[in-house]
Amino acid sequence: MLLYTVACEFDNAATAQEWVDWLEREHLADVCRAGALSAEIIRMDGDTIRYEVHYRFRSRTEFEVYERDHAPRLRAEGLKHFPLELGLRYARSTGEVIAIHEPAAPRLGQL
Repeated sequence: MLLYTVACEFDNAATAQEWVDWLEREHLADVCRAGALSAEIIRMDGDTIRYEVHYRFRSRTEFEVYERDHAPRLRAEGLKHFPLELGLRYARSTGEVIAIHEPAAPRLGQL
């Protein structure tokens, strides 16, 4: 499994909220339709307004197909809605998921 992270830092809280709303309303689903297994938005702690979006892909090969066939269009759409002149700074990274641990949910009597 491959984790694709898009980090975005903002100068303006209102712009950041509009960006998150757009992600939830449209973009996350578009990336999942283009090959991602899941997507999540994380508001990072700290003094800056910074979010990370994590997308999981089944394999590096499937991510490469996404990058080649879908990412240019989806990135262009994002820049149309949120041009860099609004004070956005992007960073992208990928990494191999080594392990995932999801403990079983407690039973009703164990709460």
